[in-house]
Order: sequence, then structure tokens, then C-alpha cells
Amino acid sequence: MLHINTPTHSSKESDSYPSFLKYLLAGILFGILLVKAEVISWFRIQEMFRLQSFHMFGVIGTAVVTGLVSIRLIKRFNVKTIEGEPIRIEDKKFNKGHIYGGLLFGFGWAVTGACPGPLFALIGSGATAVGVVLLSALLGTWTYGLLREKLPH
Repeated sequence: MLHINTPTHSSKESDSYPSFLKYLLAGILFGILLVKAEVISWFRIQEMFRLQSFHMFGVIGTAVVTGLVSIRLIKRFNVKTIEGEPIRIEDKKFNKGHIYGGLLFGFGWAVTGACPGPLFALIGSGATAVGVVLLSALLGTWTYGLLREKLPH
């Protein structure tokens, strides 16, 4: 597993209003893409978990391949962030906590029909009942923060 390690604070453009707008616009466009690709559809997600359709597997598989290729290109060409800072991608060791977390994530995804990424797109598209799922995700994250030291890592 890999994670991108970038500086948490920069005194450059990252604190400015135009930079905020740039990221807000990227988030809005990503939300529109999620809606148009139907990956936030509860029905599409249920089709995936019931093995009735290839749609979601195709989208997820394409994302995985795109991520692998992107990481290779970032490493090979020493790509920098928008602010011009180097991107360091460090190896991450696998542990049994990944299995527990993945099972818990998958169970929550199957039950609610939504993973954390599209929650805001769902709410923005009018599915306001998903606010309960968002609050539950925040509560789960908070609980993890409290129990982190006691969990297998």
C-alpha cells in the first residue's frame, strides 16, 4: 500500500482565496462526475454487491489502473504538487487491521449503499436522508480516533 506524504501547511498560495476556489471547483466537478457515472446510485451499488452488473466493478477497476499508472508516472518524472512541492510516496506495510477495516468499510457500504466519497454528492443531488449516513461516518471516524491505540495496526 502507498500513501502520499505532502507537507501539511504551506505559506504559499495554498492559504489564499483563489486556491480555495480551485479546490472547490475540482470537488464540484468530481461530484458531477460521480452523479453522471451513476456510481452514487444505491441501485448500482446493490447490483455490484449482488454480482448482477459489471458497471461498478468496471469503474473501480478503471480507477485502480489509473491510480497505478499515475503513481508510476509521479515517481518516474518527479511530479510536484500544484504549489510546486515534491510528492513523496512511501511504502506502507500491510497488517491485519487493513482486513478488519476493509470488512467494516464493505459492510457499511453494502448496508447504506454509499461509501464516504459520494456522500456529499448524494446530499447535493437531493438525497438528504444520506445526512444520517454522513453523521454516522463522522461518528465512526471519531470513535476510531478514540480507540486507535487499542486497535490492531
